[in-house]
Amino acid sequence: MSTPPPDRFRNYTLEDPVYDEMFLPEGNPRPHCHGLFDALADFSDEQLSGIQERVTRSFSNEGITFTVYGDAEAEERIIPVDCIPRLLPKSEWEFLDAGLTQRLQTLNLFLQDIYGDAQIVADGVIPADVVFGCPQYRPEMQGFTPPRGTWVAVCGTDVVRTNEGFHVLEDNLRVPSGVSYMIANRKATKASMRRLYRESRVQEVEQYGRLLQQTLRELAPDGRENPRLALLTPGVYNSAFYEHMFLSREIDAELVEGQDLLVRDGFVYMRTTTGLERVDVIYRRVDDDFIDPTVFRSDSVLGVPGLMDAYRRGNVALANAPGTGVADDKSVYAYVPDMIRYYRDEEPLLKNVETYLCRNPDGLAYTLDNLDTLVVKRVGESGGYGMLVGIQASPAERAEYAEQIRANPSDFIAQPTLDLSRSPCLIDGNFEPRHVDLRPFILHGQATRIVPGAFCRVALRRGSIVVNSSQGGGGKDVWVLED
Repeated sequence: MSTPPPDRFRNYTLEDPVYDEMFLPEGNPRPHCHGLFDALADFSDEQLSGIQERVTRSFSNEGITFTVYGDAEAEERIIPVDCIPRLLPKSEWEFLDAGLTQRLQTLNLFLQDIYGDAQIVADGVIPADVVFGCPQYRPEMQGFTPPRGTWVAVCGTDVVRTNEGFHVLEDNLRVPSGVSYMIANRKATKASMRRLYRESRVQEVEQYGRLLQQTLRELAPDGRENPRLALLTPGVYNSAFYEHMFLSREIDAELVEGQDLLVRDGFVYMRTTTGLERVDVIYRRVDDDFIDPTVFRSDSVLGVPGLMDAYRRGNVALANAPGTGVADDKSVYAYVPDMIRYYRDEEPLLKNVETYLCRNPDGLAYTLDNLDTLVVKRVGESGGYGMLVGIQASPAERAEYAEQIRANPSDFIAQPTLDLSRSPCLIDGNFEPRHVDLRPFILHGQATRIVPGAFCRVALRRGSIVVNSSQGGGGKDVWVLED
């Protein structure tokens, strides 16, 4: 164990085998981090506290919030943000870009296959019950091909780093959120450290909105030269409503709720003060179950009756397509490397985290025998809910969770407790290491596009490895540096 200088880093310890994003194991800054390290050493206490205060205030002024759902009620909070950026050299980003592109293109091929002939199932690559028994599999989508074969136009993939390299933790394909935090982090950090930002030659991410708009326009029905975009939101009480407002402005789309839309003669229209206007592409932030009460949940008041009929006729595009959730189910996740080999005849560039499927007898036995060292997740949950971190749970908590696993093994997967990489954070005026991950956002239309940056989630609680905002985590900016 070593402690890097200067004095402000006195609480910053390097621990084998945890990968540190700023420091080499012997304590020297990594080559691409020298500029940031020198700047942090030169800042006075007043300058540092001022930078952190301005970054925090920018989030508060913008109303950048998220919602934590507890047992009794939902609580809205300002997302915690750390002012110290996480740095990546261009070469590492190019590797991530290639791996994420390979992965999303494969997942689109998988979705087209399983809603068609399901050849991957027939060939025994993935068990039929894993696919067709998944709650997110939508039989209503069988035989359908979305515009340009794009089932997933917007993906947020969670990537972690250990001493063994980068791994994909999970794919978020339904209604992935967090991109507004990426852009807000950049805006706040850039404004607070202008000279360092300029001297570091950081690649930009602010073009995300333009690229998202371009991607959505590429999915528009044929012949629509200037397609009308709408962003469908569940409304102001949704945990990501800030992001919905932000993105609707970024892509020049109308922010609408289900009651603002209607279907007439197989086309979707928006109610306006001057009459009905046709909508061509809907970026929907409403879950499958609620988008059309005539097809999915009949009690939904969030969706649009007849929307799925208009979609199947090709008169409107939806991003993402209904039914994509089967491809980010945590059991299906375990088969993504095999999908890449099957559809592309390539080896996966980005590895999965080793995963034990409790639906399999061997996986179930291993999980129950090693609950104290594993992270166990429900296959359909997100946001860190319903998860057991074995090393941080009490014997009683592990015993109770084991009963839940035995009662429904197919609902659980297990993974080893990873030594997530750590990055410096400003804690009470000093720098301390905190575990981090990355959520890059990948767009797919005529081409696959990724802006060089990500939402970096941070486990701000000392000793925690859970980075989700709903579980006490926060965020920081990611700087991808030019060579």
